[in-house]
Amino acid sequence: MNKIYAILGGNLGNRVTVIRDACNLIIEKVGPIIEKSSFYETEPWGFESDLAFLNQVIGINTEFEPHVALKKILNIETELGRVRNSEQWIDRVIDIDILFFNNQVIQTDNFIVPHKEIQNRKFVLKPLCEVVPDYLHPVLGVTVKELFLNCTDASEVVIYNVKK
Repeated sequence: MNKIYAILGGNLGNRVTVIRDACNLIIEKVGPIIEKSSFYETEPWGFESDLAFLNQVIGINTEFEPHVALKKILNIETELGRVRNSEQWIDRVIDIDILFFNNQVIQTDNFIVPHKEIQNRKFVLKPLCEVVPDYLHPVLGVTVKELFLNCTDASEVVIYNVKK
């Protein structure tokens, strides 16, 4: 069994519903979700927008190898209405990034694990720290909690209370 940590996020549409729909599709197509952070509301990172993002980190058990899991996740994004274009960062209905896959280091043209920006993004580190603070980054050799405490990102990341 393989373990994936991923972050889900978006700033278009009904953000809570989209993330919940993404989780249901992940359970159906990738594997059971065994951990979830709270929802966090954050300002856009890397581009300007008036629309705040909602993010959540999840832990997934999967039988699939990394590239198969990635393909399934990309298909889920498309199914939920994700449109990709040439711009790197834009408003979007859903984005699902694989942060860690076991303790593997993967570097191909289209797939880098651990995600190369984890240490620079408070909106990733805060929910990831809630779920697995002692997880050791396989490249940087420090824990998620240490990455969070040393992160220089000044973005505001606030727990978003969701009605059940």
